[in-house]
Amino acid sequence: MTILGKKQMSEEDIKLNYITPVILDGWKGHVTMETKITDGRINISGNIVARSKPKFADYMLYLNDGKPIAAVEAKDNNHSVSHGLQQAMTYAQMMDLPFAYSSNGDAFYEHDFLTGQEQQIALEQFPTQEMLVARYYAELHSGKGISDMEKKIVSQPYYSSQSTYPPRYYQRNAVNRTVEAIARGQQRLLLVMATGTGKTYTAFQIVYRLLRSDLKKRILYLADRNILVDQSILQDFAPLEKTIYKVDFSDKECLSKIASHEVNFALYHQMVGQNDEEHFKQIPAEYFDLIIVDECHRGSAKEDSNWRKVLEYFSSATLIGMTATPKESEKVSNIDYFGEPVYTYSLKQGIEDGFLAPFKVINITTNIGDGWRPHKGQTDIYGNVLEDRIYNNRDYDYNIILQDRIDEVAREITEYLKSTDRMQKTIVFCASEDHAERMRIALINHNADMVKENPDYCVRITGCNGVQREHNKKLNNGLPILHKVPPKRDYGRYFCIMAEKGGTSHGGLTEKLSPFFHAKKQEVNAYGR
Repeated sequence: MTILGKKQMSEEDIKLNYITPVILDGWKGHVTMETKITDGRINISGNIVARSKPKFADYMLYLNDGKPIAAVEAKDNNHSVSHGLQQAMTYAQMMDLPFAYSSNGDAFYEHDFLTGQEQQIALEQFPTQEMLVARYYAELHSGKGISDMEKKIVSQPYYSSQSTYPPRYYQRNAVNRTVEAIARGQQRLLLVMATGTGKTYTAFQIVYRLLRSDLKKRILYLADRNILVDQSILQDFAPLEKTIYKVDFSDKECLSKIASHEVNFALYHQMVGQNDEEHFKQIPAEYFDLIIVDECHRGSAKEDSNWRKVLEYFSSATLIGMTATPKESEKVSNIDYFGEPVYTYSLKQGIEDGFLAPFKVINITTNIGDGWRPHKGQTDIYGNVLEDRIYNNRDYDYNIILQDRIDEVAREITEYLKSTDRMQKTIVFCASEDHAERMRIALINHNADMVKENPDYCVRITGCNGVQREHNKKLNNGLPILHKVPPKRDYGRYFCIMAEKGGTSHGGLTEKLSPFFHAKKQEVNAYGR
């Protein structure tokens, strides 16, 4: 005889006495409770910051540690059996689960996403892991079932160690969809993931699982900037360090080193050569069986791009394009080349889940701005008399350079930081490398007290020059310097001055600002030209 009747029991009592024993009977070792799915959205109201409640699944049932297949939501006995089903279905859809269940302690109610059918199941007849996995395999692909190749990749674990973190739900979705599509024979795939959501980590897990399952054996990772390659090798791909080679055709042993490593990292322009030597043709066209194209929106899908030559040459390889901002226009189309995205995780969803920080826009009108007209005889920074006409923001630091405007912008930035927090990370986007240097000098002079304490308080990071490489080394050693694509740790506070030239783009500005702090900061200080 129980102390409480069912109607008097709380949800936790119902779970403890009725639901948990039944699930454990058939899922022991393959079930987790109160599984955290999201971090909870960051909400900002004035200077008050609070997180919304994270999403938790009452029960998560697993095929293996990398493949959950069902969510179960519990309610007390004053609710119907199916009352929690919609919540379970919401979680299941977020996490690509084929089954969702709800229960009030009397029975279970099931929604099968593979067939679209629902049914009530007696408490004692809840399917065991063996039964549900068998159903999953049989119902896949409209009842055609799962291939042996797909089974092999599904059973291949993710990489894990004490120094790595488990994948978030959307990263697991991206990895699972990608490797399973490859196992089915799909040759071109596109992954769209917002900046800051871990594309490189996702790529690593894809590579690791494909290598360990022997689905792929020779992999080429292509990027357009040296820092992206170096970061990837040193950070997310570090567990594969012994199997990685960074392609360098100036090395006489380059081809033999490519052949002796499973994963090769390379730059597009280096593969093509400065004078279109097409170095990549020294490698047999059938050699690579997988090519990952990092930041594929930068040009690999352009019909007239030299980078396209590399992809066309290794045409037998499976191609994975990865980007935060896919391009679709008359001249450029990622979808035309790679196909519809196999998975998309947007900036909006990342903010909603609390994995990315929200942002707010602060508009500042400068005295020298749109509609400004110089006084008679006024000169620019070089002493040239300005043409007597109306100027707008498209002119400044392009057609004319005014020290007064540079100083005014630097003063506005400094005053704003003094009213908030002068040690908040701040990015200033500039028109050119010269403009970035002028802005750096102006900001240093307006913040001399901070620079006195920390000479690296304000730095210019443009292009891949020696200074930038030194800053990158400091960053990797944990010093308070940042560049455009930050690692997953909080390295300190600084000004970062960036320019259009040298590889930095203003495109998708808000896309790149919010994720910079991985939901650790409440506000991003960003100033554009």
